[in-house]
Amino acid sequence: MKTPLAILPLLLATTLPLSGCISFGAKPPPTLLTLQATASPAVGQEQSSAHARSITIQVPTAPTAIATARVPVQSTPTTIAYVKDAQWAEPPARLFARLLSDTVTAQTNMVVLSTVQSISDPSAVLTGELRNFGLDATSRMAVVTYDAALTRAGETTVEKRRFEARVPVSAINAGTAGPALSQAANQVATEAASWVASR
Repeated sequence: MKTPLAILPLLLATTLPLSGCISFGAKPPPTLLTLQATASPAVGQEQSSAHARSITIQVPTAPTAIATARVPVQSTPTTIAYVKDAQWAEPPARLFARLLSDTVTAQTNMVVLSTVQSISDPSAVLTGELRNFGLDATSRMAVVTYDAALTRAGETTVEKRRFEARVPVSAINAGTAGPALSQAANQVATEAASWVASR
């Protein structure tokens, strides 16, 4: 049965508003943020756990506020917002763990193993929690806080230490968030690498 021509405009008018209500996903930001390690292993560098101490670095846990692709802003001591148009390429905890692994490899005489590789190797284990990884609006700082927990090879005791870095930002926006947080993360990773390599 054919639809009468007179009814077609009415059908179109009722369906058009729906197109403005339906969304097939949030519009992605123009760019995605990532971390750039200031110290990374040299291309072609060979390592062996037979000649050096080894360590397994696990992805740190993180509170819900930063276990997301968005960049949190501490606007007051009890409220959190997010930076407009700023989004990480992957979860910050995973980005930080990779940066930390690169830093330990480049700056210490230690071999970083995956969890699977460490099964047959008595390596040290570094775990922890990424407590802060965002911007503080009141102080205009990028803040990275990492609570590290280290079990050295052959030991059962756990050593804990907090690392924190604060980097000034000129404004609270997507353009300043990435570079400042990358700088702060590198500072924390450098200090943590020195700690795990001690003794």
